[in-house]
Amino acid sequence: MSTMNGLPVVVIGAGPVGLAAAAHLHERGIAFTVLEAGDTPGAAVRQWGHVRVFSPWRYNIDPAARRILDEAGWVAPDLEALPTGAELVGDYLQPLAQLPQLKPHLRYGARVEAISRLGLDRLRTAGRESTPFLIRLADGDELLARAVIDASGTWGTPNVLGASGLPARGESTVAAFLEHALPDVLGAARDRFAGRHTLVVGAGHSAANTLLSLAELAESAPGTEVTWAIRTASPSRTYGGGDADALPARGALGSRLRAHVDAGRIRLLTGFSVHALTPTDGRVSVVVRHADGSEESVTVDRIVAATGFRPDHSIAAELRLDLDPIMGATRALAPLIDPNEHSCGTVPPHGVNELTHPETGYYAVGMKAYGRAPTFLMATGYEQVRSVVAALAGDWAAARDVQLDLPETGVCNSNPADTATGDSCCGPAPAAEPAARGLATGISGGLLSTPLNLVTLDAAPAGAQAGGCCS
Repeated sequence: MSTMNGLPVVVIGAGPVGLAAAAHLHERGIAFTVLEAGDTPGAAVRQWGHVRVFSPWRYNIDPAARRILDEAGWVAPDLEALPTGAELVGDYLQPLAQLPQLKPHLRYGARVEAISRLGLDRLRTAGRESTPFLIRLADGDELLARAVIDASGTWGTPNVLGASGLPARGESTVAAFLEHALPDVLGAARDRFAGRHTLVVGAGHSAANTLLSLAELAESAPGTEVTWAIRTASPSRTYGGGDADALPARGALGSRLRAHVDAGRIRLLTGFSVHALTPTDGRVSVVVRHADGSEESVTVDRIVAATGFRPDHSIAAELRLDLDPIMGATRALAPLIDPNEHSCGTVPPHGVNELTHPETGYYAVGMKAYGRAPTFLMATGYEQVRSVVAALAGDWAAARDVQLDLPETGVCNSNPADTATGDSCCGPAPAAEPAARGLATGISGGLLSTPLNLVTLDAAPAGAQAGGCCS
């Protein structure tokens, strides 16, 4: 046991939740090492740096991280403003990672290939809890740890386009036409979309972001066409609460999207299940299969797959995990985050008890903890790691005292074009609630009562949703 106590806790991932874990470990006086596959902190966040998040800064800064940043003289941003992904990294994660309390313990370019117990495979039980974890990196290096906090996220494992959870036929052959979630339509990726017909598949906020950017692009780039396809029969969940949404940026997103659909600038297809994709004369033909077995096709230039993400637990194949067979989260956590029952902000507080696996000392936290559920908020991840680190320190009273103050229908991102004034292509937002400010929340009313003319391909099976409220 003394050997175990002399080893560090290894944190996988230097994103918001991973660095929060490091800050809590520092405050508890627990040795730690952070392994980041990318070259910088927040490497995955940088990939959607052009996107402005819905939740204001006050929900996006971990309390322990804030304390050590304040000690160093950090100037905090306006806590009610909404940062972009790039601002989240540049104004928060980068300064946090540069602190002397954290910087010496961060390793970049360190991709974890596998986690096991030293000398023990998954079958062996005797002495397991007192045996160090063995972390093998892709470059062959190996580390020992007393515990592992896996905050590696799900960004690298997006869902496929196929409606059955399997890749659509030919999906791998049309990679040149396929974009994953949140391409920088108005920036670096503009030339790929301008003057072309793009199909966006998905019903979450990632899809809404991209659709609004494409609609803006169409105003200045002739020939730009936008089609939006969802599996369900109605886009109501994507539109959300409109003006009644207590996170104004999220409400504005749904309102603006609906206005574009109503005006015909975005063509909406419902009951849309991708069955096959085929390159056709420099474009791609998308074959749709309906619930009754009939098929039809649409031909486009680009496809954006905004269909959410899934966890990759393969690095922990030799550990004893208790995963919910549906969600891919821990069995205890799964019913608390089920997107059929919860939005981001109605997820109840949870901590070490709900995150514990049979493999003592291993915890998946953050987005990875949620498995396939898209109902995750950064603030949720911060409370997770606070609880887990308290447990690792032996402070079980603090570990089990989990508290969470979330916006009721919290979400994950908003339109990159939103500014501090709240102006949008569809007219200015109400002056009292600018789109780049966050307020308290509510979930009622809004545009859901307004009639909408849909282009319906076919009714989808009940519950077949391309993306959740926060994907």
